[in-house]
Amino acid sequence: MTSGVVASDDPLAHQAYLGENQLQILRKYGTEQAVGDGDVLFVDGDHTYDLIVVLEGFVKVVEGYGKPDSDVIVTYGPNEFVGEMGLLTGQRVFLTGVASGSGRILRIPVEKVRSIMTEEPDLSELILRAFLFRRALLTTRGSGLTLVGSRFCAGTRRLLELLARNRLSSRWVELEGSAEVEAWLQELPVPSEDLPIVLVPGHRLLRNPSNRELLTALGLTEVEEEASNRDDVCDLLVVGGGPAGLAAAVYGSSEGLTTTLAEDTALGGQAGTSTRIENYLGFPAGLSGEELAARGALQAKKFGARIKLAARATQLSSRDGIHAVTFENSETISAKSIIIATGARYNRLPLDRLAQFEGAGVFYAATQMEAQTCVGRTAVVVGGGNSAGQAAMFLARTCARVNIMIRGDSLASSMSRYLIDQIEHHPLIEVLSNTEVTRLVGDAQISAVEIRHAGTGAMSILDTCGLFVFIGAKPATEWLGGQIAVDKHGFVLTGPDLPQDIVRKLDRPPLLLETSRPGIFCVGDVRAGSVKRTATAIGEGSMAVRLVFDRLQSTGLAATAPPRPGAAG
Repeated sequence: MTSGVVASDDPLAHQAYLGENQLQILRKYGTEQAVGDGDVLFVDGDHTYDLIVVLEGFVKVVEGYGKPDSDVIVTYGPNEFVGEMGLLTGQRVFLTGVASGSGRILRIPVEKVRSIMTEEPDLSELILRAFLFRRALLTTRGSGLTLVGSRFCAGTRRLLELLARNRLSSRWVELEGSAEVEAWLQELPVPSEDLPIVLVPGHRLLRNPSNRELLTALGLTEVEEEASNRDDVCDLLVVGGGPAGLAAAVYGSSEGLTTTLAEDTALGGQAGTSTRIENYLGFPAGLSGEELAARGALQAKKFGARIKLAARATQLSSRDGIHAVTFENSETISAKSIIIATGARYNRLPLDRLAQFEGAGVFYAATQMEAQTCVGRTAVVVGGGNSAGQAAMFLARTCARVNIMIRGDSLASSMSRYLIDQIEHHPLIEVLSNTEVTRLVGDAQISAVEIRHAGTGAMSILDTCGLFVFIGAKPATEWLGGQIAVDKHGFVLTGPDLPQDIVRKLDRPPLLLETSRPGIFCVGDVRAGSVKRTATAIGEGSMAVRLVFDRLQSTGLAATAPPRPGAAG
């Protein structure tokens, strides 16, 4: 076992030190306990763990505990706390905590930590920022689960996207990148048809798992409820967990509606992959999409919202004023009202070999996981919207150079002014206007792109290790089955945008964000005519809840009073 470092000297101990006043507050929520040298406080594979505050002595956090190649990642000392984002999200433990020498600790159970996050603002801020920072560093390190698969395999690319979108710390072992992997797989043994495989801390091996199977193994999906509870009709079902959906869940549950939020891939949606949102009111220094998603989920759970991950909607139906959504696992949720917030997915470039390089040089997000492939090298960002600009700024922290490619003359028509100013003044970012990618170059990994200059028609080769694509968007509305009116591009029509022939057939005029089916509303990027901004999506999500109350009252389905003006903040 290698030796660790004292927490104050290690970045993983970021913001871990507690003052005496903060310690006194935490004592109200926890229980003191004496520990001896070598006592195991939590172990990889545990369903959950307590927040550990070191009062006396030291606590080591170990990866691969009990194995010959185990490694002490960090050591915490007196007045420091142990934990990372998994404690709040419910993810199974992937590291082990061991007492080093005799001492005393303060154990705070998870349910009490959630109380701290809602009742103690200063401590909540300290803990959340520290947990987010530590998760980012663990992701860079590659701690957590191990994914083994081929870059040419669609299953591998699917799982890589799931891990990236959920900000899950992991390590990818490429079949093409290691001569030892094949022999290692034979020892397990794992036949090639079972690939990709995922090794989950706690000695679990998953063979080509579905998204739901993997998230369930990690403890991130809820345990199936008793059959007697599955037929209940909730007041509000929110389909989609981006900013608009999270806002709807927070406001709905805070106003007494029994609320369920169902999300296909990851909370935060496209915004959840943004490394820095700087034009959101109240956060002058900006905040990451991960932080926004984490805060939103904590608020929704605080007010009693039920959150279902890996819940991909496949069918919509309505009967006698009650709506039902069926999900990929055949579960059906019935609700008096539905808010559609399924967002939109970035379009793919029409290029040969694109699928081959997806996850192996072609990316649709720029988070810590993707950025690792381009450290010290050149990255290319395709797109002229805010997501592209935020990605370029983030990549420029670690890349030698970042090129932004746009088809138009400038960024002015599609990007916020604050981002344009930052890009124009950044020495490592160059905007290539009137250009487009025509070909991908490389063998197992992308090594360059061929680009065409629209003005001259000239072709050139641009070396790159990563192509980050943020172009256009396709609405996630396939599951609606044509039952809701959409525009020619597939975006959902609402309120005054609905065709008059549809409106005339309705019993009541549609409300502002209401679709062609009364009681079903639509918010965020999936709605026709929406403004593709985080703040706008959050505003629509909260506004839709007020409209839900109005519709429920008009149909006699309201079980609770409508929200008071200003009651939800």
